[in-house]
Parts: sequence; structure tokens; C-alpha cells
Amino acid sequence: MAECFALLGWSLPVIESMEKLGKPYVVVSYPDFENYAKDKDIPFVSYQFDEWSDSSNSLLLKEKLDVFGADVAVPLFEETVEWAGALNSLYRNDPRVLNRAFLFRNKAMMKRKALIGGLRVGLFEEVFNKEGVKRFMDRLNQANLQIEGEEDSWVHLKPFASAGTVGHRLLRSKKDIDAKCEDNDFPCLAESHLPGREFSCEAFVHGGEIRFLNITEYVKLGYSNFIPEGHYLHSKRDRIMQEMQKLVDIFGIQYGMIHPEWFLTENDELSFGEVACRIPGGHILELCGKAYGFDALAAFVLCHDPALSEEELKQILPPIDARPHEFYGNVMIYPHKNRISRLVIPDELKEEPYFLDHNLVPPLSTQKINDREGFGNHFGTVNFKGEDPDRMTELLLHYENVDFYQ
Repeated sequence: MAECFALLGWSLPVIESMEKLGKPYVVVSYPDFENYAKDKDIPFVSYQFDEWSDSSNSLLLKEKLDVFGADVAVPLFEETVEWAGALNSLYRNDPRVLNRAFLFRNKAMMKRKALIGGLRVGLFEEVFNKEGVKRFMDRLNQANLQIEGEEDSWVHLKPFASAGTVGHRLLRSKKDIDAKCEDNDFPCLAESHLPGREFSCEAFVHGGEIRFLNITEYVKLGYSNFIPEGHYLHSKRDRIMQEMQKLVDIFGIQYGMIHPEWFLTENDELSFGEVACRIPGGHILELCGKAYGFDALAAFVLCHDPALSEEELKQILPPIDARPHEFYGNVMIYPHKNRISRLVIPDELKEEPYFLDHNLVPPLSTQKINDREGFGNHFGTVNFKGEDPDRMTELLLHYENVDFYQ
């Protein structure tokens, strides 16, 4: 077992899980959290993750962590992935651990590695200005045998290293390129639109093998999901497992948890979207823990430990073939208006048998809603629990469109 886990980032639920387990840990995060950590007796190292410099580098950070006996680094959010990779390279005396971390932080590098390894990916290219995007769209149109007068092939524009949908732009036409793209978007990744049903996986990996696999059904990306997967995706679970292990092998992942997104077509073709190795958004691990009855956040941390024994793995993870009888889902709530003054919970929700709870908070006064970057920060979630995944899907789609903030 690790001497001490260095938790890079900030997550109170993860800290609570470590406290319950009685595992040694130290939190490494921005100076803003230091006073809170002192007040709560949380072991803490103040650090700026947003720069590499002579006074801010992994060797100096390791010196600060040596005081705590830290020997395993765990990235809690996107901006700490390469820092965890750098530290674990030192702890394991393996420079490739850092190289693998860069795969997760550069989407172009990530796509090239997936393509070389034999995964099905779309067409992609690094672009440096609007004209580069237009040329990429032209080549897509040619490859798709478009004829004059047909709509352009869709292009997705993504930053190289941002989490989730931040900075993500869907471009349906040349006009969209001029209207939606800003000079500060570049350089970035342009990629073709991938058709099919989108879903994510959460694979807990130890010793290069998947020890537990969750499949998260996306009802609408950025808004709603549920766990475990519904009947259709479950019928493809063996195929998905094979592709997931292939991804683990291609990327050389040994320890931790990965969170890739996939697209499944009607012809049973699986296309790789992208992959992360930190805590996923959408409260996915919270739902996963409830559905399968384990502490998914603690398992996320502990799977980063190379010294974890087989017995300890069995204690923290569900069986590989586990299949819950109840489904847990949530819908993330965003205001529909630019100005809100009250929270309205409809009576139909309170009477719904699948309704579990919500954490929506009334605005203190009339509040202006800022434009969102990506999907932005939701105002809370409405949570559901039930035995029928089809009914779960209906509910999540319905309540996505309910105007809770008026």
C-alpha cells in the first residue's frame, strides 16, 4: 500500500473518502484553499499548477511532498494530469509515465496514438487560423463526395488541453467558421463529426488490466446520464470491453482510471472520441458508486497505487460482471433565461416515483446569468432512481426542458 497519496487538485468528496478509509494523503492545490484546509486539519501543500518555471516544477513539488512521505500522485482535475504524470515518473523511475500523461493533455497527440494503435477515429488536423479550418472542411467535403449545393461536412473545433466541452465549437458551414471562431481559439484541433450513439466508460485499471468497467449512458451530452448502461449498450458490453482493453494497451496505461468517450453506430462500429484520466464530470463516479454499491472515488484514488494487492482490489471494486438492478441518473439544470429570480419545483416531479432528490438552490435575489463557456456550471442536479432504463431516459429528456429557474 502507498505510504501517502498526493491528491492534486481539490475535491471534498475525495478527501472525505480518504478520511473514511483512514488512508494517508496530502492535498496539493491552489493557495485559495489553504485557509480552509488549515481550519479542517487537512494535510495541504499550496501550489500553482498553471505554470512550469524555475520556481514551479515537479522536482521542487516532489521535495515539498517528501515531507509527507508521498509516493503516489493522483490527478483530480484536468490541469493536474501532467503534474501527476511527472511525479509518478519520479516515484516509479519511469519517464514514460510523464509521456503518457501528455497523451491525455494534447488531443492531437491522443488521436494520433489511437490511430497508430488501430482504433477507429475521425479525420483530424491541427489548425492555426480560420483559413485552416476552411481548408479542413473543404477536404472533408471532398472525402465525403459532397456535390455543389449540399451542406458542408460538420467540423468540431476543440482546444488541445481543455476539459469537457470548454472551447468546443460545432461548425456546420463555412459561415459558421467566420461567425463562431475567434482568433484566440487557435491553435487547436479540428476533427470530423463522428456519427453514432455517444457514451463514456470508466475503467479502473491496475497492472495494465481493466479490473472493473462502468458504462455510462449519455441521454444528452452535458445535460444528463445514467448508470449502469441501458439494454442496448449492455448487449454490446463484451465488444466495448475488448475495445477498452485495446485502448489501455495502446496507451500503455498501468494504473488509475480512464474515462474515454465512444460512438457506437447502427452497424456496430465503435469510434474513439477522446479519453481523460481524472474525475469525470456529470457526477459520474457519484452515480457509479450508488448503482454498484462501492466508494468509486476511493477506488479511483487507490487504483493509482502500484503496490495495491489483489485482495485489496477485490475489496474496493465490484465484480467485473456486476449488473445492478436499479439505475441511477441525473439531469444537470441550467437556467433557460438570462435573468432569474425564483426556483420552481413542479408538483409532477415531487409525485414521480423515480424522483430521488435535488440540490437546486433558490437565487437570493434577481440574478443575471452569464454566457456559458462550453456547457458552463450547472445550477445543480435533479436525481432519479428506478428499475427501467427506458423510463429513466424519458424522465431525463423531459426534465432537461423544464424551466426550474424563472
